[in-house]
Amino acid sequence: MVTSHQGVWAKRHVALAGMLLAAVLAGCSSTGNLSPEMLVGGAPKQEEMSPATLREHQRILAAYGGAYNDSRLEAAISRTVDKLVVASDRPDVKYRVTVLNSPAINAFALPSGQLYVTRGLIALANDRAELASVLSHEIAHVIASHAAIREDQARRVALVEGVVNQVLSDPDTGALALAKSKIALASFSRSQEFEADGIGVEISARAGFDPYGASRFLGSMGRHSELRPMSSSNADSRPLDFLSSHPSTPDRVKNAVMHARQHSAPGTGASEREDHLAGIDGVVFGEDPSEGFVRGRRYLHPKLGFTFMAPEGFVLENTAQAVLGSKDGSAQAMRLDVVRVPAEQTLTEYLKSGWIGTVDDNSVEPVTINGFPAATATAKGDQWLFRLYAVRFGSEVYRFIFATKHKTAESERAFRDSINSFRRMTLTEIEGARPLRIKVVTVTPSDTPERLAARMAITDRPLQRFLVLNGLTAGQALKPGDQVKIVVE
Repeated sequence: MVTSHQGVWAKRHVALAGMLLAAVLAGCSSTGNLSPEMLVGGAPKQEEMSPATLREHQRILAAYGGAYNDSRLEAAISRTVDKLVVASDRPDVKYRVTVLNSPAINAFALPSGQLYVTRGLIALANDRAELASVLSHEIAHVIASHAAIREDQARRVALVEGVVNQVLSDPDTGALALAKSKIALASFSRSQEFEADGIGVEISARAGFDPYGASRFLGSMGRHSELRPMSSSNADSRPLDFLSSHPSTPDRVKNAVMHARQHSAPGTGASEREDHLAGIDGVVFGEDPSEGFVRGRRYLHPKLGFTFMAPEGFVLENTAQAVLGSKDGSAQAMRLDVVRVPAEQTLTEYLKSGWIGTVDDNSVEPVTINGFPAATATAKGDQWLFRLYAVRFGSEVYRFIFATKHKTAESERAFRDSINSFRRMTLTEIEGARPLRIKVVTVTPSDTPERLAARMAITDRPLQRFLVLNGLTAGQALKPGDQVKIVVE
């Protein structure tokens, strides 16, 4: 989790909408999280920003884990941006780049020329031409004033939300009004993507990069999105990534290829693959352990000092709002987040306080989890049944919400075993919590995708992830002497 503690859940009934994790507490307005503090900083000098830009910059840092400090990487990206700016129609615009400490695949720009790119996106790119295609796309948004228009639209959405919250008494009517305004904003943004693609490809080509980098990277993003856990299938739980506002559709890929053909044939233009791979060798991959991370079914948070194990068969995902989990092929899901509950309020009182409106008061009872005071209860939605736990750990209360469509002795036992695995991390575990990193290796004659994937420190579909990470397709042979990326501890 990467956002700071704040707020409490709105007092609503639980309503599960959509699939599995989308369902968990869909009717509750949660702002709970699992991170004690935020990183503040970034490449731009904050004293040079306007107050509005500084506020947005700080919000972006808060949402994406702060700045990722790697001077070598920052310098390489800045050189790429400089080449693109010179080749653009607005070489007078000054840009500043911040690399964000997030595994999400995202990049965006502010009207002021602040560019943001996540380390996850940088790691997915297989050469500098692919990375340049993303940066030039965002520069195109600034040149075409898309970023300014989008910012204005966002202010209008905020105004609508204020009216909804302050004037309309019917929550359903208010939600509908707000949803319509957000749909209009999203549609407007998407209509600009083709234009930004065309401008971006032209800028990349003028700067001497392979103009086909855009179509390659769009394809990689599409394949990467297919590897998301089931919990990401819903927009509410989806990570903050490029595809949420930059959809990678076949039409967009065709559009990028069409624009590239206007400049050169495939195989021309610089890719700078070796330089790019050298620049990302050793870059952190996936979650930053200091903000909590997933290893198989286990979740560990060294900074907060706790760990737990999800039920058998669950796949966990660490999002900006909560730790989410789902069981493939089974209508079961879970959610963990954290809130502050006054020390004088008992946990049984908290479970009855209305943060979920369908709690069965008769089911509320105090329990102890590995020496920590806790309470449990059941709740019922239209289609789902919930087992709730609140555990007081230090000054915080951790909320576990397990959901199932069909309550059985087996599901209750699985949920109980999971909550009973919640414990304090040992010093050895805390000291051994190291991030995964990108390692660039040279293909040998005996190497195959399967063998290299077996070296990956990833248990969830390692072969598919190796292929996507390297822009390869199933069955594609490796060439000895080529360099590829693997993920290691």
